Order: sequence, then C-alpha cells, then structure tokens
Amino acid sequence: MATVTTSAAVAIPSFAGLKASAGGSAASSVRVTPKAVPAAGIKASWKDLGVAVAATAASAALAGNALAFEVLLGGSDGSLAFVPNEFSIPAGEKIVFKNNAGFPHNVVFDEDEIPTGVDVSKISMSEEDLLNAPGEVYSVVLDAKGSYSFYCSPHQGAGMVGKVTVN
Repeated sequence: MATVTTSAAVAIPSFAGLKASAGGSAASSVRVTPKAVPAAGIKASWKDLGVAVAATAASAALAGNALAFEVLLGGSDGSLAFVPNEFSIPAGEKIVFKNNAGFPHNVVFDEDEIPTGVDVSKISMSEEDLLNAPGEVYSVVLDAKGSYSFYCSPHQGAGMVGKVTVN
C-alpha cells in the first residue's frame, strides 16, 4: 500500500483575544503537523493490473470484430467446404476465414470472377500459402461492390468453392 507523508508545518494565526490597542499585538499562532495518510485508491497489485489490461484487450478485440463475418474452412462434419459457402456483406466489412477441419486450406479469389479494377493479389492468399492448424485465420476487407468467387486451392477439385456478394 502506498502512503503519502508530509513533514511541513503550517502556521495558523489565532485572532481570539485581539484587542483594539494602539501598539500591541495579541496575535498568537498554532502549529499543525499533518500525519501520514494512505493515498486513496493506490492498492492495485501487478495481478490486478494484468487482469485489467487483459479485460481491456478483450473488449477491444470484440469491438474490433464487431463488423466481421466469419467463414469456417472445412465443415464440422469433416466436409471440404466453406461454411457458409455463399453469403452477402456490406462494402468494407471484414471477412475472417477460420481454419476448422480438413486442413490445410487457403483462400484464393478467382481473378476472372471479381469486380473490374480489383487487384486479386491484394485480396487472395498465395496458392502456396496454407493455413495448417485449427483456428488459424485469414482476413480480408472487400470494398468494391459486386460478386467475388473464391476457392481453396488444395480442395478446389473436391468442390471447396464459395461466393460473396458485396452490397
């Protein structure tokens, strides 16, 4: 616990017994020395501080993902699919592709099936890059309105394809 201590003395004049006399001063003074007092609210331990920081980070993460659309890579039943495989989002919303089952996976947008003017290399993973563990994610924000087709390059032949419409 932190403690605040001061050692200054304060002089307080006393006016009791003042007389209206021409030459004398009847003023006296009283000395007051403050005692050590605990500082209010300074009782946090490192553990408390860590809990507060973790709670703040979790709140920020939740707030940051408030406008995120999650797509699972691989169905919970073991299917090689995007879940959901077709969906709509507003322009500027983040899409989080999350490894779920049947990995490795990736997310590659089809350059022939995206809106004109969109650079496919800026929104796709490389065909060689793979998400290899459960929970790994790839995120992308699509700003241009239109339809985007995407696939998982290792499982495209098995039908792991999807489509997003940006409104």
